Amino acid sequence: MGTVKIAMIGVGAISGIYLENITNVFKEIEIIGVCDLVRERAENAKDKYQIKKIYDTMYDAFKDPEVDMVLNLTRPYEHFEVTKGALNAGKHVYSEKPLGANFDEGKALVALAEEKNLLLGGAPDTFLGSGIQTCRKLIDDGFIGEPIGAAAFMICRGHETWHPDPEFYYKKGGGPMLDMGPYYVTALVNLLGGVNNVTGVTKSSFPKRTITSQPKVGTVIDVDVPTYITGILNFDNGAVGTIFTTFDVYYNQQARLEIYGSKGTLFVPDPNTFGGPIKLLRPEDGEYREMPLLFDYKENSRGLGVADMAKALQTGRDYRAIYKQTYHVLEILTSFEKSSKEGKSITLETAYNRGLPMLNNPIHGILD
Repeated sequence: MGTVKIAMIGVGAISGIYLENITNVFKEIEIIGVCDLVRERAENAKDKYQIKKIYDTMYDAFKDPEVDMVLNLTRPYEHFEVTKGALNAGKHVYSEKPLGANFDEGKALVALAEEKNLLLGGAPDTFLGSGIQTCRKLIDDGFIGEPIGAAAFMICRGHETWHPDPEFYYKKGGGPMLDMGPYYVTALVNLLGGVNNVTGVTKSSFPKRTITSQPKVGTVIDVDVPTYITGILNFDNGAVGTIFTTFDVYYNQQARLEIYGSKGTLFVPDPNTFGGPIKLLRPEDGEYREMPLLFDYKENSRGLGVADMAKALQTGRDYRAIYKQTYHVLEILTSFEKSSKEGKSITLETAYNRGLPMLNNPIHGILD
């Protein structure tokens, strides 16, 4: 069976790890063409990774009969138009997070993919890595007893001090919840299952930001999205979770993700990573124990979700980073702001059932 051939749209900062892994790790997928509004980026990628084609526009990629799947790595507010164009051209699509810049965009894309019977998947795929998959097995095997709650924290002072082009983080589709929240909420629904109701309180502490990183140092950004967001999640299994994300706070660490059970507490790795460490606290131990990782893909394996979706395309099995998940996560993320504006809890339209856990395959880079 041949490789699944991919056109990459967007060759920005995140593209490097995708290019590296798809070229050198995952053996059943192949990038045959790239496209970027800054042509130099596409040319550099073509030269470094021996890619066959540069497309002048994304529509040229969509028309290419060689392309099986489009990999959408554009900025968040561009995700909708790129994914919509690819689906309308009959291409399967895997998109960076979030699925859309708002819930209505996600709803439209899901309807289009279902109408055309096309696969639609999306990031993050970190939940497929060894860390989260090991945590899922520990929870499912009863190591913390009955799950009763969860807490997630992503705390930082924003990206304008280090990112070369940080403005989009403060525009439509940006903010800490839509930028970093997908990692945490995707991990949570994979560990605990679907969410039926959320409540949120949001604000934007600073109406303007000044970029201090090169090359746009001194540029002032108008902040158009909430940057301080606290949410409560009611899970279908009865567990209650809290999540806090912010770009407003000075803090010496970024990530915390904890799952509480009737018989113990599980400290989950940073969900923006694929590996560990994992710590388990049970009363009979009296202290935390670091748990071994039980699955493959401990290192930065972005592209794992693409490879898994490609395997599904080849074999007809389910794929794990499926739109049903990214759609449910998008509704959760956007409902915190909706709840804050309306002053009430929000009952979700979408439902979610966890997909298949990962299986270890003896050949690294080939999926089950």
